[in-house]
Amino acid sequence: MAWPRVRLVVTADDFGYCPRRDEGIVEAFLAGAVTSVSLLVNGATAESAAELARRHRIPTGLHANLSEGRPVGPARHGASSLLSPEGFFLGKMGFREAVAAKDVVLSQVREELEAQLSRFQELLGRKPTHVDGHQHVHVLPAPRPPAGVCQVFAEALQAHGVRFTRLPLERGLGDCTWLEAPARAFACAVERDARAAVGPFSRSGLRWTDAFVGLSTCGRHMSAHRVSGALARALEGTPTGHALTAELMAHPGYPSVPPAGGCGEGPDAFSCSWERLHELRVLTEPTLQARLAQDGVQLCALHDLESKRPGEATLATFLESSQP
Repeated sequence: MAWPRVRLVVTADDFGYCPRRDEGIVEAFLAGAVTSVSLLVNGATAESAAELARRHRIPTGLHANLSEGRPVGPARHGASSLLSPEGFFLGKMGFREAVAAKDVVLSQVREELEAQLSRFQELLGRKPTHVDGHQHVHVLPAPRPPAGVCQVFAEALQAHGVRFTRLPLERGLGDCTWLEAPARAFACAVERDARAAVGPFSRSGLRWTDAFVGLSTCGRHMSAHRVSGALARALEGTPTGHALTAELMAHPGYPSVPPAGGCGEGPDAFSCSWERLHELRVLTEPTLQARLAQDGVQLCALHDLESKRPGEATLATFLESSQP
């Protein structure tokens, strides 16, 4: 196929989770393989990660967390719909189930998000380049309109002058047969949520890249071939010569060694596994860089992109063509 010119933001999530994760992320940034990071301000190494970001001038956004570890806002001082009786967030699926059951108080979501934005400002001395959600919590809709978690996020980002977010809509997930059934089901659910978040995000003036890749290439599933293939699927039907923007979500790093790391509960199994190191190696080896260059893909940071939302025609074409 004739590829358009693509500007690709490669974002490393979970910066601030543990020393070894941060080491790998910085290594990937200095190698030119990662162009942006998302910081967990409730992570065990948030302060040292912020110092690394300042030292190396790493474009840094907020990885807003409502699902893992302990809060940083008022919820940490008492009972909250966001927390278990032990004082921890409810987990990736637990938070989603609580939202679906209408057990989550949205004003408490706003308080925690405001607290994490303030903490980011304290750590970095500036507002984030972008805000996305740990485990994609930022695109969760309401069980019934009009208000949902995504609406709370959109309004808070608008109030804080944050322009960029992530819209995790990845084309062709249903055909990614290498994904195990639970991973594929979760990825498709995230995509459905993201589709519902388009309206609230647009009304608040938020911006995102034309295309997104990362749900099908996470952990052991990342390879140069699959990253290239995911970008090709995302760009099908794009007019020749039309410039597009895209984001690759990544989770590189060296495996965590307990008890160091985490967000208050210690590192999780994925963080301790070889899969983080696998992503680091794929991202930094010449094979991927050569493949991207061959495909006409140029790496960049969010601040290199034009300050506008993706064109309506491009977004509408994507939404129509990716309908299940």
